[in-house]
Amino acid sequence: MSETERKTETKFGEYGGQYVPEVLMPAIEELQSAYERYVRENEDGFVDEFRRHLRDFGGRPTPLQRADALSERYDRDVYLKREDLLHGGAHKLNNALGQVLLAKYMGKDRIVAETGAGQHGTATAMAAAYLDVDCEVYMGRTDINRQRPNVFRMRTHDAEVNPVDAGSGTLKEAINETMRDWAANVEDTHYVIGSVVGPHPFPRMVRDFQSVIGEEAREQIRERAGRLPDAVLACAGGGSNTMGAFHRFVGDEDVALYAVEAGGSGLTVDEAEGVAPHSASLAAGEDGVLHGARTKLLQSRDGQILESHSVSAGLDYSGVGPELAHLVETGRVTPASVGDDAALEAFHRLSKLEGIIPALESSHAVAYLEEAEELGDLVVVTVSGRGDKDLDTVIEESEKRGIESAPEMGVFE
Repeated sequence: MSETERKTETKFGEYGGQYVPEVLMPAIEELQSAYERYVRENEDGFVDEFRRHLRDFGGRPTPLQRADALSERYDRDVYLKREDLLHGGAHKLNNALGQVLLAKYMGKDRIVAETGAGQHGTATAMAAAYLDVDCEVYMGRTDINRQRPNVFRMRTHDAEVNPVDAGSGTLKEAINETMRDWAANVEDTHYVIGSVVGPHPFPRMVRDFQSVIGEEAREQIRERAGRLPDAVLACAGGGSNTMGAFHRFVGDEDVALYAVEAGGSGLTVDEAEGVAPHSASLAAGEDGVLHGARTKLLQSRDGQILESHSVSAGLDYSGVGPELAHLVETGRVTPASVGDDAALEAFHRLSKLEGIIPALESSHAVAYLEEAEELGDLVVVTVSGRGDKDLDTVIEESEKRGIESAPEMGVFE
């Protein structure tokens, strides 16, 4: 592939690109070259080794399970793609294994990463321990306080967890700090970005590593149901789970794709406070540049990035991946939003009806089944992760909001 051909792939329509400081361009160009050689062209058998690690360490393929109780409730066949059963409890390991392995192929011996809900940080720490690479993770102080189990898991895997106190102390600030570290240590360090965000080649590379989700689901649903689904639902924060689930279905025009964002407490904006009480960049965002790429993001009329909100730490991000923004702009993907209350109710519903405790991120996608009528007769929903990490949040928020389906916790007091 020529350099000219490679440059044409840095954007998705009007979105994407490489809006980074000049000091980072050598690292970006090195990574782009490595991505083309190893991931796209399978040089030195990289893809084969990656797939082997996914199978032997990760436990792929993950099951596609018919949700009998949900199918009866919604009068349609509902299948769950069980990424919660991947080693580590979430889809994040797919990308983490791929990038840590790529770093080793590039001769890097140190990894830095950001994390919000802690699942990406945990997956990166896990992959780094498995592949024997040093690892540091940046995490906002707010997220550290609400995701303590994952902080413990990262440290158990011998990763250093660095608290970030700037701003709202969530994912946006963690990404900023990780980029600063990478810029200062590019010679021996690779930044394992956790979603399909950032400058090219990150959005394509993360999507490629995560596309195993949709690749498996497409084969599994045809085997189980004899045809492709009418719709695929996935929760959307930055969008790695979403693009992983959607990528192999994008060319199937009869399959509707729904990206379900965090609606928080409503799709409004308090510009005076610089806060959006939601994280629905696709539904309510505007075009702008965030973390090295042009995309849809939450910003004020003056172009200032707004603080986002979600009961789910993993969806609490002010932007979204550029490819997902492009697919929404062109009409291929339909954005949807689910509020905090509905997500919490879906958490309890799936736990009670199917015996699956989902991550709060995944609960947003499950909740959309309750609201949507146009999904068709056969639906695949990605359960992006398990809910162990969210139990403290769910207990506190369910009691505060009076969620009727929540279990009575007083017996433990």
